Formats: sequence, structure tokens, C-alpha cells
Amino acid sequence: MSGFHLAQVNIARLAAPLDSPQLADFVAHLPQINELAERSPGFVWRMVDEDGADATGLRPDRTDDMLLINCSLWESVESLHAYTYRTDHLRLLSRRREWFEAPDGPHQALWWVPAGHHPTVTEAMDRVAHLRHHGPTPHAFTFRKHFPAPSSTPDGRTPGTDRAGSPATAP
Repeated sequence: MSGFHLAQVNIARLAAPLDSPQLADFVAHLPQINELAERSPGFVWRMVDEDGADATGLRPDRTDDMLLINCSLWESVESLHAYTYRTDHLRLLSRRREWFEAPDGPHQALWWVPAGHHPTVTEAMDRVAHLRHHGPTPHAFTFRKHFPAPSSTPDGRTPGTDRAGSPATAP
């Protein structure tokens, strides 16, 4: 395992208010799908709002109350891909057109973060914007065109070593 985790963000614009009958089935499945993610191999963390159950209370764009965000961390591209496309999550994903407007550009971005770092809403939205403007790069990429985890930390160290390159020891 590297000293990095894969971050993923999805943004979506609701087709109706979250408390509407149109979104009732989506909202009803949130606890189950979040639990499935948390039990999935390779899951590390997911963003939640003040209530702590999910991220539906977060608004990534203060001018758009219909925009939702989902952000999580995984051990690898493969573990996120397996959860997304090889579990019951796929059944709900196939219904996204019932609940969300069609995106007008990239709505998901992946990127590597140092282990222990939890992305903020602003950071996640910046990654989607980067992908929209520059296409897939190591800064923000997609399942289709992804990049390997960095081989060193932002300060140039190999994960698990101290500044001199020796194995890091716990304090």
C-alpha cells in the first residue's frame, strides 16, 4: 500500500427538491448505499455533513441549492471501480436520470491525496473544474484515463520514510 489514497468526487444537480416524491426512493436508499461503500474492500472515508449520515446537507455551490456533492477516499482505483460497477451501487447508478439532470460536462474527478488527508468541498470542486478545463491529468482524472499514485509525498519523501530517507518510526 502506498502513502496515498484515491479521492473521488461526484457532483450532480437534482431533478427535483430532495424532499420531493420524485427523490424519495433515492433518499431512502442513501443509508444502504453508504453502508455498502463502508463495507467495501478498499474504502477509507466519505464526506458527511453536520448530521453525519451523508453529504446531502452540503452545498458545493452557494448559488445552486440543487447541486449535491459526494466525496470519498479509497485505497486504489480498482477498489473504487469495483464498488461503483460490481456491487448493488450499479443498480442505483443506472437510475440516476430519474433523480438528476444530465451533466453538462465532467461531473466526477479522481485524484491522489496523502494518506490521512480528507478533501474539503472547495478542494473537490476545484478538481472537477480542473478536469473540465484541462482534461485528465495527474491533478484530476477519470476512470477511463487514470494515473498511478505518486511515488513520493508532496515534500519529496517516499511514503513511510523520514526526511533523511530512513524508515519512519512512530513517536
